[in-house]
Amino acid sequence: MVGLTVLLVLVGGALGGRQGTIFAFVVSLLINAVSYWFSDKIVLKMYGARQVTEAEAPLLYSVTQELAVRMNTPMPKVYIIPSDAPNAFATGRNPEHAAVAATEGILRILTRDELTAVMAHELSHVHNRDILISTIAAAIAGTITMVASIARWGFLFGGGQGRRDDRDGSPIAAIAMLILAPIAAALIQMAISRSREYQADESGAHLCGNPMWLASALRKLEAGSQRIPMDATPTTAHLFIVNPLHGGGFSSLFSTHPPMEARIARLEEMAYGPRRSN
Repeated sequence: MVGLTVLLVLVGGALGGRQGTIFAFVVSLLINAVSYWFSDKIVLKMYGARQVTEAEAPLLYSVTQELAVRMNTPMPKVYIIPSDAPNAFATGRNPEHAAVAATEGILRILTRDELTAVMAHELSHVHNRDILISTIAAAIAGTITMVASIARWGFLFGGGQGRRDDRDGSPIAAIAMLILAPIAAALIQMAISRSREYQADESGAHLCGNPMWLASALRKLEAGSQRIPMDATPTTAHLFIVNPLHGGGFSSLFSTHPPMEARIARLEEMAYGPRRSN
């Protein structure tokens, strides 16, 4: 998070001197405030999530309630997303303002034990403040990309107008920032997201009591999400338990989630211990 904020300030400084630095810092503060207060409402509305009661979704509600009691955390609001793609996410700035959402598809294919493990993973995200961290990281990374894009158009159409002296900014540094800053921001953002997924897997496995429940659920969700793709946006992909966006090769460097094989291997190691090489 510090790295992203510093990178944003450096972008502002390289492109706009002292004024650019101040502007970038103010933008960062505004993004943090908006993300903190409104990100949960925005993403739930974006996917048409509907809040449900225990009577409307007894299995999902009861599983979530049992885990919340076990964690000694407030009961989050429970939502169902009208989608056949199997997936789930949690959102909210803290445990007191949290929500968990599951698609209709995930409720069809998972057993109770597997659904318990998935909800344990999501509640771990809430407990670890991962949703807030990931949301702010995505917002700052998006701002860096936006600032670089605006500056690029400025260089194309602005010519030499507005050019600062050497004390305030360097054209060479500005060009370097235009090229490198968005790439660096995306890589840092994805690294944050992947590290938090590993942590939520571990915390969720401990919470539900059996790492293999989560490993089994992840296998089903990975296969199901490939069979039935979800209409998700790249800006919210990091929220889901399995990546709703698929791509291989170079694009995997920018994936919001660790490789599924690595996640399952870690869970198996938790259950059975490290593998011994022959």
